[in-house]
Amino acid sequence: MSTRLRIVELATGSAGDIAAVEQVVASAFDPRFGEAWTRSQLLGILGMPGVWLTLARVDGEVAGFALSRAIVDEAELLLLATSPAWRRQGVGSALLRSILAEARGRGAVRVHLEVRANNGAIDLYRTHGFAKCGERRGYYRGKAGEVHDAHSYSIALT
Repeated sequence: MSTRLRIVELATGSAGDIAAVEQVVASAFDPRFGEAWTRSQLLGILGMPGVWLTLARVDGEVAGFALSRAIVDEAELLLLATSPAWRRQGVGSALLRSILAEARGRGAVRVHLEVRANNGAIDLYRTHGFAKCGERRGYYRGKAGEVHDAHSYSIALT
């Protein structure tokens, strides 16, 4: 059996990449939780100051993306998604490293994120140094009415 090394290429995305982002969103987010952003939400946030979209491509295919924003000296990871076929292959880690570097370059001293308490990406965030700093009980409501807590994480960039 041969293993082929695949390179994750990172690039800044734009509104022109929304169709590819939507494909990742459709495959990455479990519809039971209702967390997937719509096209209008994605396009709306991209037009706001301080927001940037980072794409991760493998073999020319968009394998994941991150949507972030920086305001004054803080940044927020708004959305990070990896296509299921590319999970646990370094795509999420490459995106996180890029986001942290870009946030630092934009003058941020801390990056925040919020995630459903049972989201599998929590391990990824912890691996990269994010620490839990808060909790919102019953914050997320699933499609069937079930409630899920939100956990807030942050990392200092200094």
